[in-house]
Amino acid sequence: FLDMMPISGHCPAFIKAEPASPASMMQHSPEGSSSDSYGSVPRSDRGGVASPGSYHTSGVDLRSDSVPGLQAKSEFEASSGPKRMCLVCGDIASGFHYGVASCEACKAFFKRTIQGSIEYTCPASSECEITKRRRKSCQACRFTKCIKVGMLREGVRLDRVRGGRQKYKRTIDSDSNSYLNMQLPQTHKRIRTESYIVENKVVSHLLGAEPEKVYAMPDPALPDNDIKALTTLCDLADRELVLNIGWAKHLPGFSSLSLPDQMRLLQSAWMEILILRVVFRSLDAQDSLVFAEDYVMDAEQAKRTGLLELHTAILQLVRKYRAIGLEKEEFVTLKAIALANSDSMHIEDIEAVQRLQDCVHEALQDYERHHHGDDPRRAGKLIMTLPLLRQTSAKAVQYFCSIKQDGRVPMHKLFLELLEANTQPSP
Repeated sequence: FLDMMPISGHCPAFIKAEPASPASMMQHSPEGSSSDSYGSVPRSDRGGVASPGSYHTSGVDLRSDSVPGLQAKSEFEASSGPKRMCLVCGDIASGFHYGVASCEACKAFFKRTIQGSIEYTCPASSECEITKRRRKSCQACRFTKCIKVGMLREGVRLDRVRGGRQKYKRTIDSDSNSYLNMQLPQTHKRIRTESYIVENKVVSHLLGAEPEKVYAMPDPALPDNDIKALTTLCDLADRELVLNIGWAKHLPGFSSLSLPDQMRLLQSAWMEILILRVVFRSLDAQDSLVFAEDYVMDAEQAKRTGLLELHTAILQLVRKYRAIGLEKEEFVTLKAIALANSDSMHIEDIEAVQRLQDCVHEALQDYERHHHGDDPRRAGKLIMTLPLLRQTSAKAVQYFCSIKQDGRVPMHKLFLELLEANTQPSP
């Protein structure tokens, strides 16, 4: 399955990671109707929803840089006449960014690409159409168009720590021995030492590599029943898998593993990673699971869909992590630990995988020492949740295998391949 990832230069053609206008979206329950504004979804030969492709992004919240010589955003907004269009994708431009009228999405994409020194490869002929709806289908052609319309590389400041809204401020408090503030949500705001920022690059890297929010966007052509709910979940899982494989390739040391070892780690931990993402999204929900930003399922809906047992098992994890007070830094590190802690018996380079395990374990221990020194058992508490996560993952795999056997719910190739990898002996 890794041959569909950028490892081999191939990137699927369709993208469905966020709606055209999230602000106008109403939250869907599994039995609610879907907005028709998203248009029709390509369908597969089997009659199901065609598997969309995806991409990797840090999903960070970026603000404009002030670039000398460029027209200010306030001047842009004050100008009379019709709204300008983004020269990259045709969306409504929010201002002049890096010398060009562009939207917030293309501004952030360009900034992220330059700051991260990211190189993209077009899976087709380097002539992909870049529009508002298709701007994420090919990052290579999108970046090429950014340059073509005149965006200035020189306008992007490179002295920024990656991680978007979780970037570290560089203001030093002289009364606290060079402590730095970290921009986090109010409930998680903490003081950090400058030395910690330098030392624990792993956590910062994991935060920066975190995929952006996903949206389920249920197919409006399907009747509202259990088949629609399960089809939506399988489609969503397939797209998240693409994101998660891209995320895994950004883990320190993962891409240096052999391709077979990368595959075995992913085959072993893919469902654990999916469930952890659902759990983290659901921490603030009340007895409901947030499968996507627009797809929330409570116990009654899960019962009607036949998912009650799995719903209950995942909620048990949600309550456990909520009681601990799981923070985003811990969440991204736990995901990396879950991936590294493969139970595969067929790893080729055991020492390399062990180094990956040591790296992410030490990152968690280091984070807890600096931020929860008053609770020396906290790292252990988090690690001890992993057996329950693995049990829940096995339950989920078993459930979706039974759905597959039933044959009524269309499943995409990647999702099917990973299900089969968990139910057949490894070669």
